[in-house]
Amino acid sequence: MQIEITPEMILSQLEYTVNSSSLEQAEKAINNTKGFEQFAKHLISLNDHLKHMNAYVALSNNEAYFKIKSENKNEAMLKEFHEAVKKWGDKYHLILKIIPNKEVYYILGIK
Repeated sequence: MQIEITPEMILSQLEYTVNSSSLEQAEKAINNTKGFEQFAKHLISLNDHLKHMNAYVALSNNEAYFKIKSENKNEAMLKEFHEAVKKWGDKYHLILKIIPNKEVYYILGIK
């Protein structure tokens, strides 16, 4: 069974309110992310995996991409966060842009 990943489903799974503004933002991020459909379902599992690290997947307000962000200040948890994101990105052959001096990655798409 193939599950279709829609902007509404992504927003709901990432705990956003589904409205015209959030739908437009999600559609822009999806359209801007090379090969999104190839890893979209894994975005939700990454979000679930990161929760215990005080980290999450979200829509960026600055760029038309999804971002992966940690709000943790604990060094051990930050190390775990970066390792988890790197492993996930490598597994799905993704281009991740890290923001200097922040615990944020943009998901640019498939390599």
